[in-house]
Amino acid sequence: MAVPRLLLCLSLSVLCISSKPTEKKDRVHHDPQLSDKVHDDAQSFDYDHDAFLGAEEAKTFDQLTPEESKERLGKIVSKIDEDKDGFVTVEELKAWIKFAQKRWIYEDVERQWKGHDLNEDGLISWEEYKNATYGYIL
Repeated sequence: MAVPRLLLCLSLSVLCISSKPTEKKDRVHHDPQLSDKVHDDAQSFDYDHDAFLGAEEAKTFDQLTPEESKERLGKIVSKIDEDKDGFVTVEELKAWIKFAQKRWIYEDVERQWKGHDLNEDGLISWEEYKNATYGYIL
């Protein structure tokens, strides 16, 4: 009787050890995308423009001539070069991209606030929120 129990325990142990986990756990923290556009430099640089300039600023650059775009980008690069050594480091570029994204977020929040504050008193009541969000008309 002891041999069948031993074989059963041994086979269950082998089964447990050799089984693969069914759920894949992603333990890597992924940064949010810098743009909702496809990141394919072979097709266009729209993703890079959004990441570098912010979505709203990138739209204005799309309307410029190449000469105007180059001149305005030169002004931006001088803002990015925080230590004024004539070069943009990876850290300076990362800081600029974060700044551009935060600026866009704050501008979007301000735009949303104005769209919800229907009586322009600086406060958003539940009625204002409901009307602006769900389209109820008073």
